[in-house]
Amino acid sequence: MIYTFLLSCLITATSCNRDSFTPSQGDDLKKSGDVTIVMTNTNRAYDLTKKYVDFSTKFNMSPNTISLNPDQKFQTMDGFGAAITGSTCYNLMKMSKEDRTKFLTETFSDKDGMGMSYIRIAIGCSDFSLSEYTCWDKEGKENFGLQSEEKQYVIPVLKEILAINPNVKIMGSPWTPPKWMKVNNLTDLKPFDSWTSGQLNPKYYQDYGWYFVQWLQALKKEGIPVYSITVQNEPLNRKNSASMYMSWQEQQAFIKQSLGPQLKAANIATKIYAFDHNYNYDNMADQEDYPIKIYNDAGAASFIAGAAYHNYGGDKTELIDIHNQRPDKELVFTETSIGEWNDGRNLEKRLMEDMREVALGTVNNWSKGVIVWNLMLDTDKGPNREGGCQTCYGAVDISKSNYKSITRNSHYYIVGHLSSVVKSGATRIGATGYIAAGLVYSAFQNTDGSYAVVLLNESNDDRKITLADGKHHFNYEVPANSVVSYRWKN
Repeated sequence: MIYTFLLSCLITATSCNRDSFTPSQGDDLKKSGDVTIVMTNTNRAYDLTKKYVDFSTKFNMSPNTISLNPDQKFQTMDGFGAAITGSTCYNLMKMSKEDRTKFLTETFSDKDGMGMSYIRIAIGCSDFSLSEYTCWDKEGKENFGLQSEEKQYVIPVLKEILAINPNVKIMGSPWTPPKWMKVNNLTDLKPFDSWTSGQLNPKYYQDYGWYFVQWLQALKKEGIPVYSITVQNEPLNRKNSASMYMSWQEQQAFIKQSLGPQLKAANIATKIYAFDHNYNYDNMADQEDYPIKIYNDAGAASFIAGAAYHNYGGDKTELIDIHNQRPDKELVFTETSIGEWNDGRNLEKRLMEDMREVALGTVNNWSKGVIVWNLMLDTDKGPNREGGCQTCYGAVDISKSNYKSITRNSHYYIVGHLSSVVKSGATRIGATGYIAAGLVYSAFQNTDGSYAVVLLNESNDDRKITLADGKHHFNYEVPANSVVSYRWKN
């Protein structure tokens, strides 16, 4: 074995210098290289900092090697981003045009920014809208229409985002149907004149399906294609300022009898995702495995792309359980929040935990996308409404005094670290080898053939690693308490 190794070194001397770890050429002044790197650490010494290194020309003998396996394929990625709520759009429109364009370019541009690629908007109001409304608040089909908040704030912002990156995917979710469609329960069927709680009256299933079709078509007329929808935001949550309870039985019936057929009849290819709530089903035993129970009806399942999840209860391992039961159905992670309750502005805590549990945690458990809550709130945690969250922070917070100064919070970084190197259509691939405490990573191959790796080092120690794809390898010293994203051509 020793003789064979020495002989091969003599034959190919340039590629066989035995060195377990020699940092690949690269420094802060390097303006290009084989590998593009984006790095952030918890003290912001690196703050989405871009660097470059070259492939190593030495023989790789590093025991700290992470090897990519493009033949081992997992899910195809749709994208990463944040919710563009009414509050977010209000804050963005308070900025100067120049500052807003700069921020949106830094956030959504594939060429000049982080390339965020998947956003979520409300169908009607959310709990972070300026008021409570739907697009059909008065009975009669002639009364359907986009409302002032959408026309003044949401749609203009969406158009600016799409002008910067036309490939951004949009998901729509309703927080509540029109109040006139609600009843107190499915036994009494009494009118329920409240934005909060209530249930959908089955006699309005067809009307509500029509409402979805009209909303999708209205957005399309504005030049805003909607890639996907969920049927009801947090269907097991009766307490939000805009909400409705919808059991799996109700959602199954509504999709099968109305929503699915009406989208099909209108030739609308928008994906439908079921559930859109917590891993633990809010501890309701009869609602456990909510999407699986819906899929058990083949008619309903035929219209459904997959299921969406939030992380306000339970654990991300639920995604694996759901995938294993129905590997033919997709998974997407659609909401998580930071705020006063979880030390949301403490980057030292939140960057590590949110990267582990949300970004890499959901992607490594089969999620095709990661969408966090409000992209932008102001420094007073708003605008917010009574009954909604008044202690939430945004992915970024903008100064209410000047609508110019912006602070990035953990959610901006965790999504940005994915979107900067993992592009829509990428496939998650195998990555094995070096294991160490606090080290979490995921590997991908983009549609252009390039490789991407997003890595978390939650340790207090720097980690010397080598990344290898079978053709090239390079070495890098990952700083303690940092997130590093890599992309290189095959």
